[in-house]
Amino acid sequence: MRYIRYLVWGVLALVLVSVSLANRGNVTLKLMPEALAELAKFNLTMTLPLFAVVLGGIAIGVALGYVLEYLREHKHRREARIRQGEVKKLSREVKKLKRQKHEGKDEVLALLEDAS
Repeated sequence: MRYIRYLVWGVLALVLVSVSLANRGNVTLKLMPEALAELAKFNLTMTLPLFAVVLGGIAIGVALGYVLEYLREHKHRREARIRQGEVKKLSREVKKLKRQKHEGKDEVLALLEDAS
């Protein structure tokens, strides 16, 4: 299974390198359309290779997806944390009750009684 994962990552890397080499031409990115830029008297422009724009867009999309998914699952993680605290509390209570039940008894007999 590990080799299949490495194969998939290798093929993906090969495709990305191929796309990057095929799209090395420069493109100009503008912050606003021309009409709006004239009105605002400001327009940030940047010239980058096309593959950088495409791969950057993919990377930003993946990162944004991870952040949104992390925020969406917050309630489930909180619920699991609460349940885990309850389990620990109940486990301590069970141990305390077992100690009280077997107080003053022989340890071997208490272990045998717990096993049944």
